[in-house]
Amino acid sequence: MNAVQSEKSSFEEDLAAVSEVEAGIRDYVRSDVANLRRRASLPNSTETPLESSTEAAVNNINSFIERVAGPSLTEIGNLISELGGMRQTLHAEGQRVQREISGYGQLNEAAKKATRMIADNVAEWKRATDGVRPG
Repeated sequence: MNAVQSEKSSFEEDLAAVSEVEAGIRDYVRSDVANLRRRASLPNSTETPLESSTEAAVNNINSFIERVAGPSLTEIGNLISELGGMRQTLHAEGQRVQREISGYGQLNEAAKKATRMIADNVAEWKRATDGVRPG
């Protein structure tokens, strides 16, 4: 029950974060449009107001996206590093288990040979004792 509630609250938190990012983008676009209109009315520029404002808008959007996505990218990088470490650990454990299984296989073969030798010796002793007994 707690896992379902935790999953639901995590989903709601994610939804709230997405809404917050969307609101930030909307606000940014509105302010950028206002800047475009303001710059369009300014004279004496070597670039057209639309070109300079478009470049500024692209730079502003890029910096905004970097600020918003930065923590997520950092977390993804950390997770990739952790997964790489886990992969190495699992690989080493797999090799260790293979060595142990091989050792148990060799021990099993040795036990089978010893049991066979004991059974053969007991059979010989039994035949020997059957021949010694007076019939």
